[in-house]
Amino acid sequence: MDWLLNSGFWLGAYTVVDTIIRVVALITIPRNRKPTSAMAWLLAIFLMPIPGLLLFLLIGNPRLPRKRRRIQSEINEVLREANERLERGTLRPNEPAWFASLVRMNRELGALPISGDNGVRLITGYQESIEEMAEAIRGAHRYVHVEFYILKSDASTESFFVAMEDACARGVEVRVLMDHWANLVKPFHRRTRDRLTRMGADWHYLLPLRPLSWRWQRPDLRNHRKLLVVDGEVAYLGSQNVTDASYNLKKNIKRGLQWVDLMVRLDGPVVSSVDAVFLSDYYSETAQTPSGVDLMDMGPGSGDLDCQVVPSGPGFEVENNLRLFLGLMYAAQRRIIMISPYFVPDEALMLAVSAAVSRGVRVELFVSEISDQAMVFHAQRSYYEMLLEAGVKIYLFPEPYILHTKTLSVDDEVAVIGSSNMDLRSFGLNFEVSLLVRGEEFVQQLRRVEDDYRARSKRLDLEEWVRRPFRTQVLDNLARLTSALQ
Repeated sequence: MDWLLNSGFWLGAYTVVDTIIRVVALITIPRNRKPTSAMAWLLAIFLMPIPGLLLFLLIGNPRLPRKRRRIQSEINEVLREANERLERGTLRPNEPAWFASLVRMNRELGALPISGDNGVRLITGYQESIEEMAEAIRGAHRYVHVEFYILKSDASTESFFVAMEDACARGVEVRVLMDHWANLVKPFHRRTRDRLTRMGADWHYLLPLRPLSWRWQRPDLRNHRKLLVVDGEVAYLGSQNVTDASYNLKKNIKRGLQWVDLMVRLDGPVVSSVDAVFLSDYYSETAQTPSGVDLMDMGPGSGDLDCQVVPSGPGFEVENNLRLFLGLMYAAQRRIIMISPYFVPDEALMLAVSAAVSRGVRVELFVSEISDQAMVFHAQRSYYEMLLEAGVKIYLFPEPYILHTKTLSVDDEVAVIGSSNMDLRSFGLNFEVSLLVRGEEFVQQLRRVEDDYRARSKRLDLEEWVRRPFRTQVLDNLARLTSALQ
């Protein structure tokens, strides 16, 4: 047994294991993976073979488990079969030449059609949106569908929860979906869970992490959608969670952080598409289809806007939201305005942005001056110099606010609003939902919001930016490397 004490033996064994890890990584990691992601993983494993391998085994697979992928395929097929019935309303005339092909792409990828005769109204106030959604729930007669990344019973959301309790007491079906991990690690989780149970809501976690029950997938795959549907007649979606504007976190309260969000109220045929997204997520978690929901029973709304819902996430074959953003950017002729709290683009998005500027398109990006996510914040800062040099105008929304709004507007007629950031996580790892809207009236609403953000923000200057401390530049660039570990 002397060989167990021989340091040469252990050094040789380590060398063999190290070589095997590196060779296997070179063969397996680049397969069906973006070059930047593959290079980042290979760099991590070559620098730290064993820790890098363990990290890769934990979060290196961006795909859902096989069973969930099968369920998502079933859902997509059902939605495709329902396309003709969901495509209702009269579409606006004189669409841009590129618009029909963009809509077709969205339909092929996300399985939902465009519809006309929709009413679309922005809600800019944080507490205002909670109160308006609570009022909509109070008017429910048949069912309420609630799906939010974070859902908390706190002082700010009391009216929302009371409205759900009253709806349950009236015999209205209240179905609730919320992301498991995002809620588990936030304050008031047990209070929220117990209150939903007591009121009689039919509630479920999205993407629950239950390894002891053999329910396991990559732990940082999350359902990031935010939506509400009442009776199939009115819907809300956007960037805002149902929680206090500080997220009730002590560190946020200490810093005085407040989230700034944007929601949209919808009525008309597009509500059926929003409801279809909820029903697909409900089916994914329960393997059941709720009764009393008729996606075909939908008349015209209060306006004449064209709308298309675009779901995205690891359940789809490609990055639906990224392709939508790219299509819009390449179609833009005069103006692109992006609002994203987390802006960590891939090569394709950076190329689309720089190409737009080269065509003479005015490109603006609104981000927060500060952030609650340190790694993402530093990663996005690493792109500012390149963006500024390309000619992008960057506006920093001032502290103590976190600009959490997520929109993209193009020229004067088309815009997108939803839950999706313009970062690698939202493109590949999060379930998101985006709303494509065509209509000058809606873009004008959004322009007023953008004007308000611009008036409150500081424009970033290239000369000032390149003079930031060297240690900060190093930190930004290191964070940029880790952002590619998808």
